[in-house]
Amino acid sequence: THILDIANQYIGVPYVFGGSTPSGFDCSGFTRYVYSAAGIDLPRGADEQYGVGYSVSMANLQPGDLVFFSTYEAGASHVGIYLGDGNFINASSSRGVSIASLYSSYWGSCYIGARRVM
Repeated sequence: THILDIANQYIGVPYVFGGSTPSGFDCSGFTRYVYSAAGIDLPRGADEQYGVGYSVSMANLQPGDLVFFSTYEAGASHVGIYLGDGNFINASSSRGVSIASLYSSYWGSCYIGARRVM
């Protein structure tokens, strides 16, 4: 999809806390930037993004869905964009904009749900 083409352009961009531009992104800054480039306005924070669109079960995930994780605090504290085949793209504090697996021990253990906003 168009969203994935946009997102994949930024692989390798460094993680910057509070970052919302291609010079550096945090997780929700990245998702908001990518969706905005596709004409969809998202709120700024991961917890706020978790409140938009509608819930999608893991079995029904489609590329472009937002996937959410509870990492450092209760509720949605991290967000990425589902790519398909169990993979998602996200701005992570350790790797910057990169691709990860929903089924890895880390991400699988803190996955809390997905939202479809398109």
